[in-house]
Amino acid sequence: MPSMDNVRLGVIGLGYVGLPLAVEFGKGLPTVGFDINSKRITALRDGIDHTLEVEPELLAEATQLRFESDLEALRDCNVYIVTVPTPIDASRRPDLTPLIKASETLGQVVAHGDVVIYESTVYPGATEETCLPVIERVSGLTYNHDFFAGYSPERINPGDKEHRVTTIKKVTSGSTPEVAQFVDALYRRVITAGTHLASSIAVAEAAKVIENTQRDINIALVNELAVIFNRLGIDTEEVLEAAGTKWNFLPFRPGLVGGHCIGVDPYYLTHRAEQVGYHPEMILAGRRLNDGMGAYVAGQLIKQLIKRRIHVQGARVLVMGLTFKENCPDLRNTRVVDILRELADYNVAVDVFDPQVDKAEAEAEYGIRPVEQPEPGAYDAMILAVAHREFRELGAEGIRPWGKPEHVLYDLKYMLPKEAVDLRL
Repeated sequence: MPSMDNVRLGVIGLGYVGLPLAVEFGKGLPTVGFDINSKRITALRDGIDHTLEVEPELLAEATQLRFESDLEALRDCNVYIVTVPTPIDASRRPDLTPLIKASETLGQVVAHGDVVIYESTVYPGATEETCLPVIERVSGLTYNHDFFAGYSPERINPGDKEHRVTTIKKVTSGSTPEVAQFVDALYRRVITAGTHLASSIAVAEAAKVIENTQRDINIALVNELAVIFNRLGIDTEEVLEAAGTKWNFLPFRPGLVGGHCIGVDPYYLTHRAEQVGYHPEMILAGRRLNDGMGAYVAGQLIKQLIKRRIHVQGARVLVMGLTFKENCPDLRNTRVVDILRELADYNVAVDVFDPQVDKAEAEAEYGIRPVEQPEPGAYDAMILAVAHREFRELGAEGIRPWGKPEHVLYDLKYMLPKEAVDLRL
C-alpha cells in the first residue's frame, strides 16, 4: 500500500462523477483522468466539460491533472478510483458490464501494493464478488495480499452548484482495517464536509443503494397521493403545502422519476434481495408506481383534450424538457420518453423543446430530435415536463403564444401559479 505522500492517482471514467473528483484530487496530487472516449478527452484537454459540472476555471486549477485515453498512462499510478456508470438493462436488471470492463482494464495495470477504490453504485457484495475477481484473473495478483480495495460511493448531484463533491460528506471503506484508514485519509484530503468510515465494503455499498431507494419510495408515495387527489378534485400542491406546515413532514413532490440513480438503484437492491431468497414488496411497489407516471401523465392530458373538445387524433403537443432533471443536460434514463411513447400510441404528434440538451445526443440515445424553437400558435397542448430556468423565466405569458386559440397548458413541476395553467400533476 502506498504512503499518503507517494499517491499517484488514476480516475477511471470521467463523467458526472469522475471528472469533479479528478479535478479536486488534481489540485494537489499527480492524477491521471482516464476515459475510453477519446472525444471526451480532447474536449477536456481544451478546457471544455460538456456535462457542465466543472467550469473551465476549475479545470485550470487542477494543475497536476492530465487527461488520457491511452491505457499506458495508468501504469505509473498506484491508487485507482473507478467511477463508471452502473445502469440497468431492458429487463431492469443490473448491468455490470461497464464495471467488469473497467476491472479488466485495471487488471492490466495494477501492481503489487496498489489500491483500487470503486465509487459506482452496486448491490452489497458486488465489489468483492464480481469486480475484484476480474482484476485477480487478468492481473494474476491476489486480492488482499498483492493488491487491496476500497469502496466510497459517489454522491454527486448533477446540476447542483451548491452541493458539490467536496461539500457532501463521503462514506469510505476498505478491504482491511489498514486500507480503510488509508482510503478515509485519502478522501479527507479533498472532502471538506468530512468522511464517515464504514465497517466494511458491503456496509458502504448497502448505504449507497438505500439512499436513493428511500427517496424513490417517498416520491412513489406522493405520486400515489397525486393520483388519489386528482380523482377527488383536490389540488395536490395545496395539500402538500398545508401538510408541510408540520415540522417533520418531508417535502417530496410528485413527478417523473428517472436519472442514473433514483430510477435505477432500487433495482440493484431488489436484485440482490431476490438472489438471497427474499422478494421485496415495498421497493418494487414504489418502482411500479414511479415507472407508471409517464403513462398517467399522458392519460390525464388526453382526458383534458377530450373535455375541451380538442380532437386527439393528429393533435400537436409540445413537451418542454427532455433531461431527467432541471438545469442539467443529463439524458440518462429520462422518463420524459415515457410520455412521448404513450402519446404516440394515441397518434399525437409531439415536438420536444429543451434548450439544455445536446440535440445529437438526444437523437442518438432516443431517436428524438428536439426543435430549435417552438412554432407559435401551433400546439393543442404544452406540457411543462422539466423545470429548466429558461421555462421558469418565460412564464405562462411566454409559453401560451405557442398554443392554438384553444389549448391545454399542463404543468408537471408546479413551476407556474395554479391560476396560470389548465392542469397540474
